[in-house]
Amino acid sequence: MTTVLAAMPPAYDSGDTAWMLAATAMVLLMTPALAFFYGGMVRTKHILVMLKMSFASLCFVTIAWYLIGYSLAFGPDVGGVGLIGNLDHAFLRGIGPETLTDSFPTYIYATFQMGFAIVTVALISGSIAGRASMRGWLVFSVLWLLIVYVPIAHWVFDTENGWISAHLGALDFAGGLPVELNSGIAGLAAALVIRGPADFRRKEPRPSNIPLVMIGVALLWFGWLAFNAGSALRDTGTAATAFINTQLAAAGAMVTWPLVEYARTRKVTMMGVGSSAVAGMVAITPACGEIDPTGALITGLVTGAFCAWAVTLKYRLNVDDTLDVVGVHGAGGFVGLLMVGLFATRDVSGKEGLFYGGGLSLLWRQVVAILAVAAFSFVLTWLIAKAVDKVVGFSEKEEYAAVPGEDDERAYDIRTVTELEPTADGRGLDKETLAQIQQLLRSHRDR
Repeated sequence: MTTVLAAMPPAYDSGDTAWMLAATAMVLLMTPALAFFYGGMVRTKHILVMLKMSFASLCFVTIAWYLIGYSLAFGPDVGGVGLIGNLDHAFLRGIGPETLTDSFPTYIYATFQMGFAIVTVALISGSIAGRASMRGWLVFSVLWLLIVYVPIAHWVFDTENGWISAHLGALDFAGGLPVELNSGIAGLAAALVIRGPADFRRKEPRPSNIPLVMIGVALLWFGWLAFNAGSALRDTGTAATAFINTQLAAAGAMVTWPLVEYARTRKVTMMGVGSSAVAGMVAITPACGEIDPTGALITGLVTGAFCAWAVTLKYRLNVDDTLDVVGVHGAGGFVGLLMVGLFATRDVSGKEGLFYGGGLSLLWRQVVAILAVAAFSFVLTWLIAKAVDKVVGFSEKEEYAAVPGEDDERAYDIRTVTELEPTADGRGLDKETLAQIQQLLRSHRDR
């Protein structure tokens, strides 16, 4: 049987389409990668909760994005002021297989941007890890997507109408404002609503599975290369620049964060190494297609040191940002957005930052964009989290003492060991030794 394909419009480019299909798949992989990253960082008894929160985002944000999210973010602008799109493309109405964005099908672009939305929502879960209820998270994630993320995405990613990109003239190549800064500030607001115990520093959980953390980092790194380079929307030199800049920034941050960590504790931890790579990629996200490789390396070096310091602020401010979303994504996004105003080059972005002769013209625009997004995200996230907590319950204080029942699903099933009994002929373990082993295993399970 022969399949007949409709002819694509002249603007269609098969190379760009293939590149964006691959980039979109890589971006969608970032949310499962984040689930591994967060899952390894929490206590054993909270691993499955963190996996569920990320995969719930993957499910519910996908559906909400299809229903109205994409249309509100990328539909025709309402009022011409760049604040929000309309509902012309709700249910992806008016979009078909031959509809193009740039030189490839709009279906791909809608899915590519869907991946951004999913991982941004999932990032916030790190600030409230181990103390948020799933019912509250499901309601919060959809409300936050539509009320907070979607407007900011329109401001930044709609380059023809969005007030930040089109009217203010600030630069953000791949989502430093809607993804990184936004998730960090939202994490802060959520953590203030769902507070941890007063002595959270003493009870701070050790990572339950560092290899799982590093698997998450590796997969995040893989996806991030497409997250940034794919934002060029074409297989061109701009994509290549974003690609190498992402690698350089991650490597730069992995130099300075461990140095700061060693100066403070006389230790270099794998958790610090993994977090430093993420911080470097966070910072380069808004700048990867705006600065040259030298600027990217400097961005990574500065960000590694800054974020290594920023993650300690939660202890001074007494805010339980459990997995350092604020210190890595909020602080890293802030640095990266400022670096655009300092290191943007005409050869790469068409504009010049302060260090390349552009004066303060671009830098002040970057500052205004940072302040606007931070204020919008914090206030609305705090209100949403408060409302969800009041109506359906968001805070799950008992999570700190929760122990799965004997028949519950577990991240690591150790029941076959704990159910050992002495053998009838006396050659097995005596009851006292067995009791000690069982107690140790229960302690590990509850950690």
